[in-house]
Amino acid sequence: MKAAIFDTLGLPEDVLQIKDIPLPEPEKGQIRIKITCSNINPSDIMFVQGLYGIRPQLPSGAGFEGVGIVNKCGTNVQLKEGIRVSFTGIGSWAEYIIVNVNDAIPVPDSIPDEVACQLFVNPFAAFSLLHEANLQAGEFLLLTAGGSTFSQLVVQIAAQKGIKTICTVRKDIQIEQLKKLGAFAVINTETETLAKKVMELTENKGVSVCMDAVGGELAGKALQSLKRGGKVLVYGMLSLKESLIHNGLMIFKNLKIEGFWLSSWLREADKQTIQSVAAEVIQAFSSQTLKMHVEKQYTIDEIKEAVKTADSQGRKGKILISFK
Repeated sequence: MKAAIFDTLGLPEDVLQIKDIPLPEPEKGQIRIKITCSNINPSDIMFVQGLYGIRPQLPSGAGFEGVGIVNKCGTNVQLKEGIRVSFTGIGSWAEYIIVNVNDAIPVPDSIPDEVACQLFVNPFAAFSLLHEANLQAGEFLLLTAGGSTFSQLVVQIAAQKGIKTICTVRKDIQIEQLKKLGAFAVINTETETLAKKVMELTENKGVSVCMDAVGGELAGKALQSLKRGGKVLVYGMLSLKESLIHNGLMIFKNLKIEGFWLSSWLREADKQTIQSVAAEVIQAFSSQTLKMHVEKQYTIDEIKEAVKTADSQGRKGKILISFK
């Protein structure tokens, strides 16, 4: 089978190779999935560079999620062969993958592959982080990396709950799309001062919560945008720089910073909570109350071009790898 493999750490377009490797066999509690579509997330790019929370065991496959058909089951598995599932597991940029049965959820035909391949990472994180934020209708939420798929999902869910989202972008091309999805405001941090603009938008009150995926200087500016008692939920570091923390602000405004990693949440949350979130995700996309935009699809043989496009600035949608 074809798979994207890397033997050394580095930029994906430099180190990924398409190799023909043996078809894997599922063991107890595992299933083998014939992949039909997978996507490219920032976490995938960081994993190949050795910058993610999970360190690759070289040589390693790449890609953390996708959709496909259960091709073979190991022992102690109740899922039937032929069922279409969304899944998470290392090595989704390949024709087949082995995952634990608990890391796959059946998806209805009403959700196309282009959406189903994205159900785990961003939707689960969006619903879970909004739960952690515990915001009420009328409160303000600041989203750094506002043009990302994750932020676009949060904007839509928040709008349905009456929460006012303020998104940061670096390209004006993303502003109109975010406002159409329900963003209260969009700030281009290349041309506007973040904290000053946020205070104008919130009548000098500040935002209750910021979800930060960037870190570095922008995270420090986001901290200045919080109201007294506000908090930052950190879930990424796209800048590859540590957040600039202002101790005085933290102390005198009683601010909080918390980390969030979906992998930990999936391990630590109780089964009922995970099933509840999964049901919310499936319902939202089956009813099309949430939408995810796709910019372009590539084949596995075009993986180097695909990862370069996925890592570029100003995209309006997700980059996918199709195996159809």
